[in-house]
Amino acid sequence: MTDTTQTVPPLQIGMLIYPNMTLLDLVGPQASFSFHSKTHLVAGTLDPILTDSGISILPTTTYADCPKNLDVLFVPGGFGTNDAMQDEAALAFLAENGKSARHIASVCSGSVILAAAGLLDGYKAATHWAFYPQLEATGDVEGVHERVVADRNRFTGGGVTAGIDFGLTLLAELRGEQVAKMTQLMMEYDPKPPFDTGSPSTAGPELTAMATGVLQSIIDEGMDIARKSFSNRSMAASV
Repeated sequence: MTDTTQTVPPLQIGMLIYPNMTLLDLVGPQASFSFHSKTHLVAGTLDPILTDSGISILPTTTYADCPKNLDVLFVPGGFGTNDAMQDEAALAFLAENGKSARHIASVCSGSVILAAAGLLDGYKAATHWAFYPQLEATGDVEGVHERVVADRNRFTGGGVTAGIDFGLTLLAELRGEQVAKMTQLMMEYDPKPPFDTGSPSTAGPELTAMATGVLQSIIDEGMDIARKSFSNRSMAASV
């Protein structure tokens, strides 16, 4: 059994935060990590960040001051994904810290941001069900429609609520299965959703079309940004 006492140094978790990210994309994984880690909420400044849930969160460090050699470099998704894909400072932070982080990770459309930073080329990854075309247009990424995808040191989760599954899966990798199981029990994570409509395959075409319609403008804009991102990185690599 893995030692769970205070003699084990806390994991160092760096979580990128940005305007209009989805709060649950971050809170789900953090609930899994929190007993075992020191979390660094990283942004360009220490100003409050308004999430797409209407709740603001405070960064704890800036890009410049974030600790190096993180155990986990993590990116959430959300309605602000398209803007984050064009944020050169955020992408530079990810690209630089991705060189030394033990694990590079995301939930939901956060994987598209990782891909825009060049951190998923040659890897398999998950994302929100509506954003697989965008993910694959962003680079040499193989989208895998699973709740959690682990490919070497890349761990990616599906949309929003998959963050808890992702967090526990990565925690098992970092601290052992017994610790992850105990954490799941402490969280009382025993989901029994009221409806079986959590994926397009179970929701059916009518509900899927309705949900896609809500997201369509973001998807279309994101596809253009993804293609430009891949093109720009390809041109830079050839110079």
